[in-house]
Amino acid sequence: MIPAASATPRALSFDRAAAQYAAARPGYPPAIFDAVEELAHRPLRGARAIDVGAGTGISTRLLHERGALVTAVEPGVGMAAELHRSLPLLPVVRGDGNHLPLATASADLITYAQAWHWTDPALAAAEALRVLRPGGALALWWNVSDHSVPWIAGQDARLRRFFGAGDSAHGSAVRSRDLPSGLDFAHRRVPWTRRVSLDTHLANLGSHSAFLVLGAEPAQRFLAEERDRLAELFPDGTVEESYAVDLSVAISPGPPLLTS
Repeated sequence: MIPAASATPRALSFDRAAAQYAAARPGYPPAIFDAVEELAHRPLRGARAIDVGAGTGISTRLLHERGALVTAVEPGVGMAAELHRSLPLLPVVRGDGNHLPLATASADLITYAQAWHWTDPALAAAEALRVLRPGGALALWWNVSDHSVPWIAGQDARLRRFFGAGDSAHGSAVRSRDLPSGLDFAHRRVPWTRRVSLDTHLANLGSHSAFLVLGAEPAQRFLAEERDRLAELFPDGTVEESYAVDLSVAISPGPPLLTS
């Protein structure tokens, strides 16, 4: 939900579906936060964390539950309002990753969950390094659907045919997401699944920006056809979604050495 200039209308399209996003989007497994701690070389408990592009607070809540002192940064009015409604005691700052409204060297950890691809990577990396203290960590992650599962691969093929230009609502591998140069990223991939109703699965699909900017009629037509297909595969009305979380973490360099 962080708008680069050319992506602003699509990035802010989530505002019109904030409640749907909060209700239907998947969270993240505990193992991803274990991996963040390992790669950041510090526990989350007590860490001053900035969750950028926080959306409705899915990752913000989980970081808070792990003991991090979290400030959420979100540009969208509707998404920020939904976040504040569900997490009223946590600070929410209106802003985006290209221009963080935060003090220099004020954070131990900056996270982007499903959000880095909305930034200008060069601007956002410079801002993250400014706001991180030396030795702090920048953590970027995405839920990516597991295309080794046949029904998910079939759905992805239908999505790509429908949208054209290679677009989908399933995500793609982290190494294709313009990670900033000049930082040494370590990577983890954490597989996980969740079981949800068919209604929730379709609401999850429909909450992606590709659908939100499309218009109601074609989006509803595709999702209705998808409902019919999946009802045959999942006659009990429960869908098992399979994901892998692609995580990349880089450590902010320390201050330059003084030479005489």
